Amino acid sequence: MTSSLPGNRDLPVSQYDLSTYWGRVQHSATISDPRTLFTSAAGLENAKQLVTSYKTGKIRDMTPELWEAKKTIDSTLHPDTGQPVFLPFRMSCFVLSNLVVTAGMLTPGLGTAGTLGWQITNQSLNVGINFSNANKSMPLPTSTVVKSYFTAVTASCGVALGLNALVPRLKSLSPNAKMVAGRLVPFAAVASAGVLNVFLMRGEEIRQGIDVFPVLSEEEKHKVETGELEVKSLGKSKKAATLAVAETAVSRVLNSTPIMVLPPLILVRLQKTDWLKQRPKMVTPVNLGLILTTSIFALPLALAAFPQRQAVAAKTLEPEFHGRGGKDGMVEFNRGI
Repeated sequence: MTSSLPGNRDLPVSQYDLSTYWGRVQHSATISDPRTLFTSAAGLENAKQLVTSYKTGKIRDMTPELWEAKKTIDSTLHPDTGQPVFLPFRMSCFVLSNLVVTAGMLTPGLGTAGTLGWQITNQSLNVGINFSNANKSMPLPTSTVVKSYFTAVTASCGVALGLNALVPRLKSLSPNAKMVAGRLVPFAAVASAGVLNVFLMRGEEIRQGIDVFPVLSEEEKHKVETGELEVKSLGKSKKAATLAVAETAVSRVLNSTPIMVLPPLILVRLQKTDWLKQRPKMVTPVNLGLILTTSIFALPLALAAFPQRQAVAAKTLEPEFHGRGGKDGMVEFNRGI
């Protein structure tokens, strides 16, 4: 991200109003835009030069070219290391990376081996994304990553296999209802393991707390930009960390819900049509198309559910923060993605 580049002048966080849900949706669509994956080395270097010129004061105002450069950098570079994130694990590659894995998990009629294989593959991808985008200023211990991985794999496989065994035994359900329930088993496995994975990977934040800062007035923001004011952390809050991790876990469920629920339900309906009955080879392409279309729209909608820079009243945190809030008695913290 742009924070890894030289210069004391920060770029605006976004060209959209992040205080509104729609503004956050537009911003999320920008940082997850797959087109940035095609940026060449020369294009990335040019973007870095443009942003550095702004941060060092050589360029005074934001321009369309600068916004595009910021988009390229934010979607490519890690904010702590300044190095490109491994391509399959970038947020801009999230839809494409998950397409094949999701299609595999949602394949009708998977056996035990197939179910286990795709659940393991999915959790491997999740850990890769979480690790590659984690805060490198306080690296995750290898033991935490390994524990998170095996716990999430165990949870997802256990839920998937357990429900696959349970659904056929539900005598109160009609055959059609059993088929629908069976198609939704992967969602239950992914959602439960996803939530568990977030809490395990970010458990240290809850135990140690995260930095909170006073919300600044417009005058104070201007002073920060000119270097007259330096904003320092008010301290670390465990309550803020718990809220940040919980909201992130909810956003993961919100993201997986439409992707893992809508395509299989629509496919069940389409498989009853004469067109698809006469063209069984089209089931896989149709399934992929449904997953891709749903993913493209679902990701920014889920990421925007909660502000990344979350503001709360100081009095809702630990007593040590009471009365120390900034504008309107509020403090803020970085929720993360």
